Amino acid sequence: MHRTAGLLAAVVTAGSLTCGTAVASPADRTPAAADHTPRSAMAAVARMQPSWNLGNTFDAIPDETSWGNPVTTKATFDGLRAQGFRSVRIPVTWYPHQSDTAPYTIDPVWMKRVKQVVDWALEDGLYVEINVHHDSWKWIAAMSTDHDNVMARFTSTWQQIATAFKDEPRKLLMESINEPQFADATDAQKTRYLRELNTSFHDVVRNSGGRNKDRLLVLPSEKTNSAQHWLDDLSTTMSSLHDPNLVATVHYYSWYPFSVNIANGTTYDATAQKDLTDGFARVHDTFVAKGIPVYLGEYGLLTSPYSGVVERGEMLKYFEHVNYEARINGMTSAVWDAANDFLNRSTMQWQVPEMKALIQSSWRTRSGTASTDNLFLPKSGPVAAQTITLNRNGLSFTGLWQGDRRLVPSVDYTLDGDRLTLTADALTRLAGDRAAGVDATLEVRYSDGVPWKLFVRSYDKPVMTDATGTEDGLTIPTRFNGDLMADVESTYADGTAAGPASWTTFQSFDNYRPDYGTNATTVKADFLKTLKDGAPVTLTFHFWSGATVTYHVTRSGSTVTGTAS
Repeated sequence: MHRTAGLLAAVVTAGSLTCGTAVASPADRTPAAADHTPRSAMAAVARMQPSWNLGNTFDAIPDETSWGNPVTTKATFDGLRAQGFRSVRIPVTWYPHQSDTAPYTIDPVWMKRVKQVVDWALEDGLYVEINVHHDSWKWIAAMSTDHDNVMARFTSTWQQIATAFKDEPRKLLMESINEPQFADATDAQKTRYLRELNTSFHDVVRNSGGRNKDRLLVLPSEKTNSAQHWLDDLSTTMSSLHDPNLVATVHYYSWYPFSVNIANGTTYDATAQKDLTDGFARVHDTFVAKGIPVYLGEYGLLTSPYSGVVERGEMLKYFEHVNYEARINGMTSAVWDAANDFLNRSTMQWQVPEMKALIQSSWRTRSGTASTDNLFLPKSGPVAAQTITLNRNGLSFTGLWQGDRRLVPSVDYTLDGDRLTLTADALTRLAGDRAAGVDATLEVRYSDGVPWKLFVRSYDKPVMTDATGTEDGLTIPTRFNGDLMADVESTYADGTAAGPASWTTFQSFDNYRPDYGTNATTVKADFLKTLKDGAPVTLTFHFWSGATVTYHVTRSGSTVTGTAS
């Protein structure tokens, strides 16, 4: 729910990010009772690292709990600080609590509630950022057809926010608008509209009195995207304001095909990595190199990290890389946490220990990875030696372990440069009786960071059987036999793409859901409802072992039938 259609379009064209100041250790905290905010904007933003988003909460429509998150309490920020975070971005959507006509009055109860949570976070010594969030696409996007009313409402909105928060300590930052976008507008108009909004925001806050006179103000590029022409537009606006207390912000959700696993984008490959490094470099050169701090206000993937849409190991490579690039270049990075993706909102503990270890380690160092996190062995027959490529990331390989047992070099494995080969004898022993699924878990250990887990899996070719369903969903009985699904190719008889995305035969993997516990694969409504009536579709299911399974689906009215090949 936190990814709007407008953002999705923005990320399709997204580039990336980078920066250049040293980041203080999360343990090096400013006492909660004091506001020792550095006068330098660069130093202040550096102290905000690492950061976290209270997503799908005050930005939810219409209310705080509408998108499934619990009520925010003081314990939320106590827990956030205990986990090593030093700042929190609190996105706020104002229009459901605001009159639609002049003077666009914000409900005082809503304003009081937002101020209450901001004060709780500040009391914990955290830096806090608030903004105007989903208003960006709900009414601000209409500037081309309703310019004067949009500007009047935007100005009034910020006059009220700035007045309410003018006496807060300088640890509170204000961001003009989240992911600004403009419908039915030319590029020149988009540039002008965003400059008007950012300039109006700056003028309103600076003239509102109190501590707003030198508060850090955060300005976005269009769609918070890192394309060079949008960065240049933002740079021009910031230069025209002659204000040393400005912060640039961009977001990053990775190379689109990888982020949603579409168009065969199953791996965090060289293209996806280059998208990140090139974009970070553009941001660095445009802002950080010139002394302007950058807040990576959101980063993540366009799917939940544990949905299975992006394979576990490939997902971990991405999160390791994006945090490394942000850290070495001095960018303060705020993970987007929509609903318990990273921290459990009830306990404020990490959901998945390995993600906690990886991200927290990335605040100070790199972690090594490898070309895969799975070694697939046939269910029967001889076992062959297997080779993976280590991604050392500047670290040294220190050994291969199974639990507390160190595997023996030259006996269990050999290392030739970055090529790690597990011997046939070692794999045979690790696989044991070759029960389908994970038979052994190994750790590739490096000189620093988090060890890379390597799963030894036994498998046989998956089997799917006939099924009947509706356009609201088709459940295919599936014996996975220890294998893991990677992606799905869908075509009509003439070879053209079948499904929502006409430009690729590999639809987003979120259209399907393998359930390894119940031995079933669900084909979702978003895919089925787009199929041509009565036209057979061939689905080719690709698995990480290299196996493929062909299946045929036909929608007839609201009925869907599935047939195994």
